[in-house]
Amino acid sequence: MTLILFLVALAGLLYVMRRESGAKPAIGVMAVVGVLSLFLASGWLAFVLLAGAAVTAVAGLPQFRQSWLTPRVFAMFKKVAPKVSDTEKVALEAGTVGWDGELFTGRPDWHNLLINRHTGLSEEEQAFVDDQCAQAISMCNAWDLAVERADLPKELWDFLKKEKFFGMIIPKEYGGLGFSAKAQTAVLQKLAANEMLMVTVGVPNSLGPGELLVKYGTEEQKDYYLPRLADGREVPCFGLTGPRAGSDATSLPDTGIVCKQEVDGKEVVGIRLNFEKRWITLAPVATVVGLAFRMFDPDGLLGDTKDYGITCALIPRDTEGMEIGRRHCPIGSPFMNGPIKGKDVFIPLDYIIGGQEMAGQGWRMLVECLSVGRCITLPSGAAGAAAYAVGTAGGFTRIRRQFNTPVAEMEGVQAPLARIAAKTYIAQAAVNHTANMIDRGEKPAVPSAILKYHLTEFQREILTDAMDVHGGKTVTLGPRNYLGIGYSGAAVSITVEGANIMTRSLMIFGQGAIRCHPYVLKELAAKDNDDIKAFDEAFFGHAGLIFGNAARAFTQALGLGKADVPFDSASRKYAQALARFSSAFGLCADAAMTTLGGELKMRELISARLGDMLANLYLASMVLKNWHETQPVDGEKELMQYSLAYLLHRTELALDEFLQNLPNRPVALALRAITLPLGCRWDAPHDDLARKLARSITTDTPVRNKLMAGAWTTDGEGTVENPVARYNGLLKDYDKAEQLYRKATKAYAKGELPMTALHPEERFEAALEAGVFSKEEADFMRQYEEVVLEMLTVDDFPFDEFARNRETLIDHNPA
Repeated sequence: MTLILFLVALAGLLYVMRRESGAKPAIGVMAVVGVLSLFLASGWLAFVLLAGAAVTAVAGLPQFRQSWLTPRVFAMFKKVAPKVSDTEKVALEAGTVGWDGELFTGRPDWHNLLINRHTGLSEEEQAFVDDQCAQAISMCNAWDLAVERADLPKELWDFLKKEKFFGMIIPKEYGGLGFSAKAQTAVLQKLAANEMLMVTVGVPNSLGPGELLVKYGTEEQKDYYLPRLADGREVPCFGLTGPRAGSDATSLPDTGIVCKQEVDGKEVVGIRLNFEKRWITLAPVATVVGLAFRMFDPDGLLGDTKDYGITCALIPRDTEGMEIGRRHCPIGSPFMNGPIKGKDVFIPLDYIIGGQEMAGQGWRMLVECLSVGRCITLPSGAAGAAAYAVGTAGGFTRIRRQFNTPVAEMEGVQAPLARIAAKTYIAQAAVNHTANMIDRGEKPAVPSAILKYHLTEFQREILTDAMDVHGGKTVTLGPRNYLGIGYSGAAVSITVEGANIMTRSLMIFGQGAIRCHPYVLKELAAKDNDDIKAFDEAFFGHAGLIFGNAARAFTQALGLGKADVPFDSASRKYAQALARFSSAFGLCADAAMTTLGGELKMRELISARLGDMLANLYLASMVLKNWHETQPVDGEKELMQYSLAYLLHRTELALDEFLQNLPNRPVALALRAITLPLGCRWDAPHDDLARKLARSITTDTPVRNKLMAGAWTTDGEGTVENPVARYNGLLKDYDKAEQLYRKATKAYAKGELPMTALHPEERFEAALEAGVFSKEEADFMRQYEEVVLEMLTVDDFPFDEFARNRETLIDHNPA
């Protein structure tokens, strides 16, 4: 009876904790079972339960705890709570909290994710993606742009300006396209077949003068600049980073001193700038420069403030004293990028974006804009590059034959093909549905860091896998190589807009731990305001959350009380696992913040693994949302299952590594017993799924077509042939071709064809002469194999082609 009552008490407490019902129900459970134990079972159990009820009442009921416990906890909290700098406060206050906040609670409300469906693009936006974007990308050959020109062709620059590619985010009343975030990401996914084109279009529509002017500019600045930016009369760049201010942008040493200077015979109050910027995209061709600098007013010409802080201004290219026009050479893809310098550059105060009243507001402006831009430009480019890799890697491995079979049928090749398919599927779901959130009014600061880091890493991994399965085809550079230059340029996306190492180690969890947590920000605000009542409410709500997450994580890990999720039978178990790991993540996040305190900032690997958990849960949520809202095609179920198994495996791996490395070992062991009581259970995706995915992207299937729906798949709009279109054509005829390959191979093995007929073309002719092929079959295979050979062929060049200085050439074979 004692054991039964103990289990009843435990089950009752876990139920109360899971629901976060508060102290009263817990007291009731312990009191009732305690009294029953007193009469029916052990007096010790009764004592423990009744004592627990009493302690819970004293510490948990507001009318008791507020008189003695809360003041003591509040005093201790003031001593140990980390100090939040002004810079961090700006970052924390920027953006909004949405689904990322739900994941922090440990009990995500799926209604909040699914309520806003992705409704697709408008007719105008879709037409632009289908027509103008296809025409723009069809004017790009990677070799021509990167090696022969180191620039886009003039006719393409003119086309981009004429069709207002640089004005996607500029409202229509100022002459722009006024596109939604969903349309912007669709455009960039389409253009991502060429890295240089994608960057050239993406940057003016991301963090830059256009967005800053739309949100913060004066009416005069908007009226003058926005129409000119929209139609390309002005080409913008934005100077933020420099030799000593990269990821730590707030430490930029560039100065602007308020002073007086004579201009056209009149004394004018303005700013004297001294700056040095590097890695500024579009700087070599920009006509107007957005500039971030530290503004000082030592003589008090504007008032009592001496140090205004970071300020943003808009400066015409021809301003006296500014040096601009030289170029850097970004690895792989030499898009327009270069340094900007200024020595004693004088500008009037009305050059400040937003006017004088926005002096010192630059960091807030940048952070608020960055949360949106980082969600769109580089993640969309990554998703688009991934779709292009599906088209090329899937097509090539099907037509490339070794040992008389397509290499796509070899398991060693199928593994990377499956990874390509799944990461593409995840990336597309993440960018499309996060863009939909932006269109609904959100400014997702933490998801922007998640997408920037994980999707650009996906891009690098996908291109590596694609290069591997192509072999010699794509390690030989030239006009026929459609992957090599993009592969070598992937490092650029890893580095810019917040280096990936920093983003993973500091930003994802570091920002989310305070910004997205249901109670931490409230606790810190209560401390700053010395509001003990608000602290009591936040702190003990936080305590209830910890107990709730512990109960949910433990019971769900045992398979008990699985979360109620609004998904179909194919995806339900993945959503339930996500809910379980959300509780485990919330519990571990609180444990890390409690045991490490302010030291957590410096324990970057701990922060990184917590960030990995959060990121994988967010990406898995986007896949689930995509599956729930779109009409699945044949074979997509396996793609969804592989993708979610992959993400949940990574989540559990990050949890395990966090527990292995948490410095407080007793807490780590307790967390392991709660969150992984049965050990790690989520395996990597199984080989059977990998085989199905590989076949689905290497043959003409609905899955392949769906993954490439937003990519450049057409041919004939411009002067450059589209390799994906050629592969698609080959795959449509593949079944017929494969039968004839086998027919010829079988005839050769029987000796019906000459033993010297080793080349496919020779074998087809011999098969026609021997009556093995009909004339129609032989003609079909001649045409098919001609295209196959062209897609397998690589470029070669004259001996002296690569020497920039011909005088350095050595004659290795003198006459």
